[in-house]
Amino acid sequence: MLAIPDDAWYKSSRSAGANNCVEVAHVHGWTAVRDSKNKAGPVLVFPDGEWGTFIKSAVVRPAHSPTL
Repeated sequence: MLAIPDDAWYKSSRSAGANNCVEVAHVHGWTAVRDSKNKAGPVLVFPDGEWGTFIKSAVVRPAHSPTL
């Protein structure tokens, strides 16, 4: 199991202090994601490279843009 210190977690600056988003932590080549409302709940863990690919594909595009 990957140990993730509490101070490694962060929310997007665009969350405006809301508590209805995800938190992300980068630890030892891995990226972890959790629900900000359930910090003791499940955590999704991705290798950093896969997380980067996911983020690039999740960028908002106009409806007429081709998908990746």
